[in-house]
Amino acid sequence: MPDLTSYAERWDRRHLLDLESLSADEITILLDVASRLKEATEGCRRKLSLLSGKTCANLFFENSTRTRNSFSLAAKRLGADTVEFGSSGSSTAKGETFADTAKTIEAMGVDWVVTRHGTPGTPNLLARELGCCVLNAGDGPHEHPTQGLLDLLTIRQHRGSLEGLTVALVGDIAHSRTARSNIWGLKRMGAHVIICGPPTLVSPRWQELGFEVAHHLDEILPRCDVLNLLRIQFERQHARPFPSVREYAALYAMNAARMRQAKENILIMAPGPINRGVEITPEVADGPHSVILEQVTNGIAVRMSALYLLSAADDRYRNANKASA
Repeated sequence: MPDLTSYAERWDRRHLLDLESLSADEITILLDVASRLKEATEGCRRKLSLLSGKTCANLFFENSTRTRNSFSLAAKRLGADTVEFGSSGSSTAKGETFADTAKTIEAMGVDWVVTRHGTPGTPNLLARELGCCVLNAGDGPHEHPTQGLLDLLTIRQHRGSLEGLTVALVGDIAHSRTARSNIWGLKRMGAHVIICGPPTLVSPRWQELGFEVAHHLDEILPRCDVLNLLRIQFERQHARPFPSVREYAALYAMNAARMRQAKENILIMAPGPINRGVEITPEVADGPHSVILEQVTNGIAVRMSALYLLSAADDRYRNANKASA
């Protein structure tokens, strides 16, 4: 059993709602604990009893496969129980409010609520309404903090540090919560961030916040240490932001020809699900520079880390309230 006490003592947050508000020290603690837990569970496969007796509720109001299963496995790997909740067939379809549904789930004795919702700010609302810990698993196009963390962890495992690296986020920035969590997390950890994609999907306002904006992948590719290829989210778009998928692939897809322009040790990442032939071709997705499947494993590690640290902060909070009562 790993001794994580020193990390828990330095962590004060009971909720994980975004990466924008986290300091570099807080992100480092999350990544360090994730690394320790990944090692202790032999690659997120073996169970520990760190959180035995606690319960994690997954409240997902949008479809999810990777994130929901990853949170469930993370909780179970640390000995916790899980409750799965989906909006289909739930009381919300009968007129119950989202907050009332969450309060009902909390009343069943859960310690964490993991929520995904199409409306930005929904996890922040729950953090104010509920007494348990709240983790954001994606709120509309706003943020997806654990996805950002697993991307940071993957890069750190291969490069040792994020300081000074040039990382390009390529694709549908306008609709991507993953992009926003990566942008804030990478900046906080000292990386140089390039935001690249069609002008219809990459706002020039990012430049005002201190980020490099590019509209031509071939121009920035030779400088990049890491490429994170974001899925085109057709389901969130009201109008096609470029003439055709074929044109997008010609300008932005990572393929064998572009790999020859890249650094020899470039890392190729994608949050998934990937559209083969659109953002990335099969030979690159399955090639030696791809760390896409490592990202999936690291997703369990960072979610174990978040559950553990939030639980430790919550225990201190509750004990302090009891002592002062």
